[in-house]
Amino acid sequence: MGSNSSRIGDLPKNEYLKKLSGTESVSENDPFWNQLLSFSFPAPTSSTELKLLEEATISVCRSLVENNPRTGNLGALIKVFLSRTKELKLSAECQNHIFIWQTHNALFIICCLLKVFIYEMSEEELQLHFTYEEKSPGSYSSDSEDLLEELLCCLMQLITDIPLFLPYTSKLVKTLLYNFIRQEKPPPPGAHVFPQQSDAGGLLYGLASGVATGLWTVFTLGGVGSKAAAAPEVSSPLANQSLLLLLILANLTDAADAPNPYRQAIVSFKNTQDSSPFPSSIPHAFQINFNSLYMALCEQQTSDQATLLLYTLLHQNSNIRTYMLARTDMENLVLPILEILYHVEERNSHHVYMALIVLLILTEDDGFNRSIHEVMLKNITWYSERVLTEISLGSLLILVVIRTIQYNMTRTRDKYLHTNCLAALANMSAQFRSLHQYAAQRIISLFSLLSKKHNKVLEQATQSLRGSLSSNDVPLPDYAQDLNVIEEVIRMMLEIINSCLTNSLHHNPNLVYALLYKRDLFEQFQTHPSFQDIMQNIDLVITFFSSRLLQAGAELSVERVLEIIKQGVVALPKDRLKKFPELKFKYVEEEQPEEFFIPYVWSLVYNSAVGLYWNPQDIQLFTMDSD
Repeated sequence: MGSNSSRIGDLPKNEYLKKLSGTESVSENDPFWNQLLSFSFPAPTSSTELKLLEEATISVCRSLVENNPRTGNLGALIKVFLSRTKELKLSAECQNHIFIWQTHNALFIICCLLKVFIYEMSEEELQLHFTYEEKSPGSYSSDSEDLLEELLCCLMQLITDIPLFLPYTSKLVKTLLYNFIRQEKPPPPGAHVFPQQSDAGGLLYGLASGVATGLWTVFTLGGVGSKAAAAPEVSSPLANQSLLLLLILANLTDAADAPNPYRQAIVSFKNTQDSSPFPSSIPHAFQINFNSLYMALCEQQTSDQATLLLYTLLHQNSNIRTYMLARTDMENLVLPILEILYHVEERNSHHVYMALIVLLILTEDDGFNRSIHEVMLKNITWYSERVLTEISLGSLLILVVIRTIQYNMTRTRDKYLHTNCLAALANMSAQFRSLHQYAAQRIISLFSLLSKKHNKVLEQATQSLRGSLSSNDVPLPDYAQDLNVIEEVIRMMLEIINSCLTNSLHHNPNLVYALLYKRDLFEQFQTHPSFQDIMQNIDLVITFFSSRLLQAGAELSVERVLEIIKQGVVALPKDRLKKFPELKFKYVEEEQPEEFFIPYVWSLVYNSAVGLYWNPQDIQLFTMDSD
């Protein structure tokens, strides 16, 4: 690098980079910095280019890692950048485009170096590199200035355009959310940091545009340009990186004596249309347009990070949860979530978990459970098992959740996934309304699958027990545990069916029809000690309607059977059905698989970063520091 343009192949031998990473200390006032920062090296525009850049500069970066404790050159570079950012506005007014260009280049170099520093060392070692004191080379002191904090404050100022060192937590969170909402496209190809003056606009406008393009490139890791990236295409790199930063901040660990302020801001923000005052006890509060946020969330659910943001808001911010549940167009949010679950084979397990937990949180609300059966959908093109010309949102939700359970039974066999799927169905069961005939069939089909699985494991356990009587040398599988798990799931399915029959029998003739069609399935469980109580109502319904069908004669059409069922519902005394406690399950964050959220967030960050090919498991995570 330097005053001339550089090629990637020349970087390891570049004299300015060698001096930066060498054994000689460079003062922040040295003219060297003007020479180092006067390069027109194009920012990477694809993962391939960024990987080539990292490979070409890794030796220089590692040399700086080794020598910086004695030279403090990283700190000097950061101080140069900090001093220049304080004069950015003045530079724009004075048309000093070279000054701004060099500031952009300084930030680009810092970004490249810090990626290697973070990878090469622990958190404590990294902090030492930011607290270097020139007066005592190689020594560190708790009284020395903290360049890391200054750098972070400066970056936040650049993002939010607020005065340095003023309270910025709520403004930063708000800005990041609005970046996500707006989904602004990157500057067009050909927009450069060094602007061209034209008659159509003033130099100041062109300069501002050039600076915005340059900083956008740095903040979005080279997302500008027309070249295709190897990673999945991101329509708005700024929105994507803003969301990732927001998720990182929200999931930082609380300090011993102070909660995470960014999480506090996310938990407490309100709608712009809400005129009620904020309680004095709520710090970092702000307002944002809920309608715009809702629309952005609906449109962006194809990405893990957008689903994780939706989960975070629904779970932690009661204002946004109340707003969303009151919407009359919930299908715009629910359908993308269902599509994630439907294409479970193509999604990573974390994304599926998040989508499922979002549904579980939504189904905790009885109003939601009622309203989804009132929303009629036509021609769901992504549902390929059967042509659904018209179906309620509630019936479609049931179909997709049951499909997820069946996929899990045959593939992943994840108990946690089973539990949450069944919990969502249980929450909805008392509010089932006008179930589509296919949804009713799939409920009974799932029970049939579980019944067959139960019989198979029971037979294996019996054979294993007989074999153990003849040989004590061979270890036996734990069929008792498998049987216990299957019986827990079967009981949950019976409770879901019973809840629907007890609370909304008259609304669901298709479910009664499916029960009667497969009534033989339930006979074996009538005398089973684990199911006798819950089978009473199901047995009563089957017996009652079977009797009425028998009285009506043989060879009845489907329409005639449904008509008899609808008539029988009116005749069946409600007090004959035994009441059971209401099925209601609430999502509990502590029941998540161990170490779920923070590693998940960081994996999103590292998978989304252009060209980043380090193993996320090697990264030491930062926590909130109360100092």
